[in-house]
Amino acid sequence: MNHLLRERAPITDAGWQELDREARERLLPALAARRLVDFAGPHGWAHSAVNIGRSTDIDEPLEGLRARQRRVMPLVELRAFFALSRTELDDFERGATDIDLMPLDQAGARMARAENIAIFQGWPTAGIDGMAAGTFPPVPLPGDYRSYPAAVAKAVEQLRTAGITGPYGLALGPDAYTGVVGSAEDAGLIVFDHLHRILDGPVVWAPGLSGAVVVSLRGGDFTLHVGEDLSVGYHHHDADTVHLYLEESFTFVITTAEAAVALATQ
Repeated sequence: MNHLLRERAPITDAGWQELDREARERLLPALAARRLVDFAGPHGWAHSAVNIGRSTDIDEPLEGLRARQRRVMPLVELRAFFALSRTELDDFERGATDIDLMPLDQAGARMARAENIAIFQGWPTAGIDGMAAGTFPPVPLPGDYRSYPAAVAKAVEQLRTAGITGPYGLALGPDAYTGVVGSAEDAGLIVFDHLHRILDGPVVWAPGLSGAVVVSLRGGDFTLHVGEDLSVGYHHHDADTVHLYLEESFTFVITTAEAAVALATQ
């Protein structure tokens, strides 16, 4: 038995397979940051920290010695609780294909947003710096979606001038993504297609992101370290309801802060 305690839940193997399938289906499109950074793991629930190869001087226990303490990035644990009706789960076992898994979908959306926020914008209390902070001043993001290619081209030029090679990717907050997809330039070129040509890489929908971020996809600059990848676990149940949760453990390490440029609305 592992810490997810699935064996204690009144859910069959087929039920767990359906929950896992639904979670993957809902989570994958929203985990935008994972499409733009390196992924290390999963290393398991017991994995607690990432070695960053640095140390700090500390007081020595005896005179005539030098003491240094290794520095690590501790992983953070994130959970989103939700509850499912036992009646719905029973109906699934009877062959129903339209069971209500909306609470799982909502929990998955919260987890994806939280992970994106941590990676793009940072999570100070977890010791995580966001890639949007970068070293370059943010490029102004125009109000007209048809002008986005000029702003993205400016960000790409900043990266190239700094010696940061491509291809490049672009993360857009939900409103900006919707606006870009539905816009065309005066010459008839779809804005989305123009952005793809400038980047030579993906344009991704990023729930939780404010504004946009252009990032190099050359590799080695940003790494998401995962202990336990997103998993469904059991908490408790009563006669009517099964209480579950989505869980992951992770941290985010920036090696080259210059490899990303934020685009911010004015």
